[in-house]
Amino acid sequence: MDKSKRLFLKSKQSFRRSLSPIQSGDRIDYKNISLLFRFISHQGKILSRRVNRLTLKQQRLITIAIKQARILSLLPFVKSSAFVNNEKKK
Repeated sequence: MDKSKRLFLKSKQSFRRSLSPIQSGDRIDYKNISLLFRFISHQGKILSRRVNRLTLKQQRLITIAIKQARILSLLPFVKSSAFVNNEKKK
């Protein structure tokens, strides 16, 4: 088999998806701040579904819960330390 055909062959390694970070007992709720902090970056942004390893339904619920917690001032919209660092650089 020449090199050009070898490039297009798929590897036969098995793909196994790791388990979801949300256990069955965890409730996705805006009051569960410790759970919500796992899905927020250091800058205060909501992490993507691919990074979180969540299902589509779980990601939607997490996003809604984070937004509700931000509106109720349980979570910050932006991390204050990142904002202060940008102010000093100017």
